[in-house]
Amino acid sequence: MQRRARAEAVLGDDGLYHQPWFLNSFLDLREDLESAASEGKRLAIMWELRGCPYCRETHLVNFADPGITDYIRTNFEVLQLNLLGARKVIDFDRKELTEKELAERYAIRFTPTFQFFPPSADGVDSKEPLAREVARAPGYLKPPHFLAMFRFVRDRAYERGTFRDYLASSKG
Repeated sequence: MQRRARAEAVLGDDGLYHQPWFLNSFLDLREDLESAASEGKRLAIMWELRGCPYCRETHLVNFADPGITDYIRTNFEVLQLNLLGARKVIDFDRKELTEKELAERYAIRFTPTFQFFPPSADGVDSKEPLAREVARAPGYLKPPHFLAMFRFVRDRAYERGTFRDYLASSKG
């Protein structure tokens, strides 16, 4: 069986691997969420750090799997942020922060961490930062669990239980 050619992750000058299909953003989270929603997609933020071996693994193993990347690209917009970055980001409540300040605001402590947000921006700005996300994957997930996390969010299974419950029920 022949697979179609796929774009490879590229190591950038910032020391992070980049996927050509990641969201090219003006770093306004509300706009990014509204744009994703208008395309029937969900917004996920991937937090990374230069030299992080598990970030590298996510790019070179998880994102190298066509079944995973096809599912994510069809259903999500992924915004890549740097845990210690200095780029300015506009949060949902219009507050402008550096990537590092935003990471502190959302208590991001591990890389990679994926944050997942609601299907609509309605009311997100009025919530406390940690209440804005609907799910979080802190740390590396092996490919089957990684894909399951994206399915968990897309299926809105977080409304019915935890990711652990979802994994347990999916095995049957």
